[in-house]
Amino acid sequence: MALTLITGASGFLGWHIARALEERGHATRLLLRPGSAVEGLRGEVVRGDLRDAASLGAAVVGCDAVFHAAADYRLWSRNPSDLYASNVDGTRNLMGAAWEAGVERFVYTSTVGCIGLPRGAPGDESTPVTLDEMTGHYKRSKFLAEEVALGEAKRGRPVVIVNPTAPVGDHDVKPTPTGKIILDFLRGDMPAYVDTGLNLIDVRDCAAGHLLAAERGAPGERYILGSENLTLREILERLALLCGLRAPAVRIPYPAAYAIGLISTGWAGLTGREPRAPLEGVRMARKKMWVSCDKARRELGFAPQPVGDALARAVTWFRENGYC
Repeated sequence: MALTLITGASGFLGWHIARALEERGHATRLLLRPGSAVEGLRGEVVRGDLRDAASLGAAVVGCDAVFHAAADYRLWSRNPSDLYASNVDGTRNLMGAAWEAGVERFVYTSTVGCIGLPRGAPGDESTPVTLDEMTGHYKRSKFLAEEVALGEAKRGRPVVIVNPTAPVGDHDVKPTPTGKIILDFLRGDMPAYVDTGLNLIDVRDCAAGHLLAAERGAPGERYILGSENLTLREILERLALLCGLRAPAVRIPYPAAYAIGLISTGWAGLTGREPRAPLEGVRMARKKMWVSCDKARRELGFAPQPVGDALARAVTWFRENGYC
């Protein structure tokens, strides 16, 4: 039976990719860092670190395909170099090991943050964008990692790139920045909102899109995996209906949000504790991150559902697992 390696299976999206593969009968191998744990998956666990190239050979040997979903996904870090080491160097290290092992298919998980956002219309895979337009170290590191993947594809390597939007649903263990919006709302820690927008997708649909990319995606191509373009206010109103809570009615002007982010991030730099309102996140919120996934629908047969059920699963999972 073909063997598939998944990185990031201890995280939100990677866990769902591994689960989707196992449900379809694939034999899986999970690359986890020393000390990391995962529940609810049957795959073989191997220990390694993306930053340590020598540790990756045993992970890829015997594998036909790799799903590289691991990333250092933080909007603030006291040591930004950590993000580049994991996201850029780690991607390069894993690809090098994969080619030596004869891997036949490599799906690289990028981010919607690497998609250009034109004025007045959703962005898509063809929208021009540059490194200078990337806000903060997370997006810059993911942009550079995507450039590594595209470069490998140009050299004839079997790399397909997917650009997920903002997944929501169950098993958001960390949680992700999008999950934190839901959690803050549930805890009553969101008295106001900013005028921004996100494209949300059910994490299960996002995982299914990864499998479609492996089956039908063209090497060197990028595919946006998204579903619904929503304002933050619309997201909070949906959560209010699900939870029986009141959505915040006060909109914070961007200059005020920027000042809050500046103070919060400055304090984090002094204390080492993660800021409640990372300045990088505030700067990202200045644009509505609305995109089109028509290319994935057309070329992959991608058919995401509305995100209502996923939001409900997220609320239930956070509540049942003691997050709020």
